[in-house]
Amino acid sequence: MKARDDTERVVITGLGAVTPIGNTVEEFWSSIRAGKGGAGPITRFDATEFQTKIAAEVKDFDPTAFIDRRDARKMDRFSQYAAAASVQAMRDAGLEHGGVEPERLGCILGVGIGGFETIESSYESLLSKGPSRVPPMTIPKLIANIGPGNVAILLNAQGPCYSIATACASATDALGDAARILRAGEADVIISGGVEACITKLGVSGFNVIQALSTNYNDRPEQASRPFDKDRDGFLLGEGAGILLLERLDHARQRGARIYAELAGYGITCDANHLTAPHPEGSGAIKAMRMALANGGIAPQEVDYVNAHGTSTPLNDPIETAVIKQVFGEHAYKLKVSSTKSMTGHCIGAAGGVEAIACTLAIRDQYFPPTINLEEPDPACDLDYVPNSGVEGPIRVTISNSLGFGGHNGVVAITEYGA
Repeated sequence: MKARDDTERVVITGLGAVTPIGNTVEEFWSSIRAGKGGAGPITRFDATEFQTKIAAEVKDFDPTAFIDRRDARKMDRFSQYAAAASVQAMRDAGLEHGGVEPERLGCILGVGIGGFETIESSYESLLSKGPSRVPPMTIPKLIANIGPGNVAILLNAQGPCYSIATACASATDALGDAARILRAGEADVIISGGVEACITKLGVSGFNVIQALSTNYNDRPEQASRPFDKDRDGFLLGEGAGILLLERLDHARQRGARIYAELAGYGITCDANHLTAPHPEGSGAIKAMRMALANGGIAPQEVDYVNAHGTSTPLNDPIETAVIKQVFGEHAYKLKVSSTKSMTGHCIGAAGGVEAIACTLAIRDQYFPPTINLEEPDPACDLDYVPNSGVEGPIRVTISNSLGFGGHNGVVAITEYGA
């Protein structure tokens, strides 16, 4: 791996999570290790007439555990998730009560869609009550940048603050952008990752009409997300937030921070091919993976684990498998690949953040997360996907893939921290 000066190295010093399988990092990781999924019948609205009646919802979430009740009322659900996970990450990093200058603290979040609940409820008010009765907080609650904006206000982050929208690659691109800003010396700490909350009538119906969601498992929701399995039929919609505290190594060392891992490399490309389908040869994803490895000075044979995009869709899984083979050659059959979406569902803009946390904790615990519901692999999917039960083993280098609508490809390399 490439040697960098301490001022150019970016490390992970805090984690925060709100997910369908746990509303803290500890709960999330315990569920991953237990192979426990978060699927169930949709409870947010009556899904009787919908093709898909199931999702991976966040459960028993209380925003007031992290946010003042009055502030929480001014936030769409996606902002509440972002704020809660960011507070967790700051606490975890030991920065909740200081330790970084506000001007040197930033917040860059991936937000694929934004305030879907607010859009729907405000439009219903428009139709039923007229334009003068649209709630006054409509725009400030729904805009995508208000997620990091709310976090910045809550945590006094006066440095770089914005959102990135690259669909399912949003969180991964946010992490990569944050790392570049830190390496450029424009901040010392950045709250980064992603957030999404689109389990709504419009969200589910919109994904249904483009045939993206699973429709065959409404009576067996726990089996619906089955990446690489021959009987997969679409993804399971998830939601939540995955937040990582990224920090310049020199700053982390000066304050004696606990370091989880290092964000060593980042790659970003676009297929420039199709609105919703991956490039049939995976050319953009191949380039993004190779770029992340080169950026981190990592040889392909050094990689131990790939957290795949692994959506459980007919198109993604065999193409991503072929991509991994192209990037790693024979080593593809020696490393382990898994999709934690089999447990969390597809969290859209939050996916890359949640999955980067999984990579970070995989390194910490030397544990490969499983792909659950993998009963009979698609013949085109012939790698080691850690089926159904996680396994222990040496992990120094991980790769996390995020491949979004619009042909967006984002890849991060997270490695064991070595002084």
